[in-house]
Amino acid sequence: MDDGRPPRRGTPGWGDPQRPRTAGSGGGGSAGGRPLPPSWPPAAAPRSPSPPRQSPPRPASPQQQGYRPTVAGGRRAPETSVLPPGRPDSGRPARASDRRPSGPPPRRPAGTRPPTRRPDWGRRIRTGLVVLLVLVVGFAVYIDVSLDRVAALPDESANSTSGTNYLIVGSDSRADLTPEQRAELATGDPESELTDTIMLLHTGSGPSTLVSIPRDSLVEIPGHGRHKINSAYGRGERESPGSGPGLLVSAVEGATGLHIDHYVQIGFTGFVNVVDAVGGVDLCVPEAITDPKAALDIEAGCQTLDQATALGYVRTRATASSDFGRVERQRAFIAALLQKVTSPTTLLNPFRIVPLATGLSSAITVDEGDHVWNLAFFGLAMRGVSDGGVTTTVPVRDGAVNWDRDRASALFQTLADDGVPSGNQLGP
Repeated sequence: MDDGRPPRRGTPGWGDPQRPRTAGSGGGGSAGGRPLPPSWPPAAAPRSPSPPRQSPPRPASPQQQGYRPTVAGGRRAPETSVLPPGRPDSGRPARASDRRPSGPPPRRPAGTRPPTRRPDWGRRIRTGLVVLLVLVVGFAVYIDVSLDRVAALPDESANSTSGTNYLIVGSDSRADLTPEQRAELATGDPESELTDTIMLLHTGSGPSTLVSIPRDSLVEIPGHGRHKINSAYGRGERESPGSGPGLLVSAVEGATGLHIDHYVQIGFTGFVNVVDAVGGVDLCVPEAITDPKAALDIEAGCQTLDQATALGYVRTRATASSDFGRVERQRAFIAALLQKVTSPTTLLNPFRIVPLATGLSSAITVDEGDHVWNLAFFGLAMRGVSDGGVTTTVPVRDGAVNWDRDRASALFQTLADDGVPSGNQLGP
């Protein structure tokens, strides 16, 4: 039985008569020239490539089948497919975001500029105002922190009056001046601790009133007897450093019967810095004055006083009216100075208001309870003096200087009642 296998060696039919292979014919024949058996297993017939597998077709969507929904009335709704050709439909409804314009984007006509976004000026202005407000508040806090404070007002006062009373003190202390400045300004003894200027500023429901207290006024100084009022400051400092302002306030309250609400003290250095910061003070001088002791040589007429001339003008006594003319010049100069300080040309000019504020903060001494806003109200009250306010001196009866008690009492009682002094209540 032929099963396709080759016959065994030594059996009939062994060998392949159609492919005789003998030794020496090449390829690995056997010795003796016997034919070699055919190779096993037979070579497999070449296989034809199988076709690629295909997934079963997906059912076509209603849009691909040509189905179009209808709307009310039997009309066919417009097609909503926005897919590009050749892209299969996902089966979800078309959305507006799928719509893409076909073809190249439109071009802008030649010579035209793209539209620009208009600036939001309202927002810029609001931002600028907020920044400006923050800067102003921050600067005010800085000035308030840098103010020099002293315990000037008594804890308890027996006086109770209406309105607001400021005690203004111009100290002649030269401690902060250099030897060159003392020589230039002719300030004299550097150890002096007298108060060259003492003024009362009353403000309330009526016009502001500025009252000068002559420095040689004889008053009762608590604990020291009857002396000139300008010595109260120095006496207090000699007893205990820092107590001079408190003793002076007590002496003024005892002599006037008024309650002092705020204390403002400025020395020579502060005075000079303020005048320099505002660029000089415009003042009409009624008469020419020459005083070597005050380094003053000034002509009559309206002019701008620099720092040295202004200091000599408020210090000199080289006139016929002596001390009374001196306090009158001081009131006129302070009113003109505050007019310049509170003017828009100063307040709106950062190159003036910044050095002015910093100079004042380092040269002015206030009470422990006073702040920068109290100084602002003080400036407005002083401006009111030159805008229809009252300026006067305490009435006196002789050159000693003893006050005229009746007239002086009437003056201070009017201020205590928040009134406006007039008539014989006013002094020289």
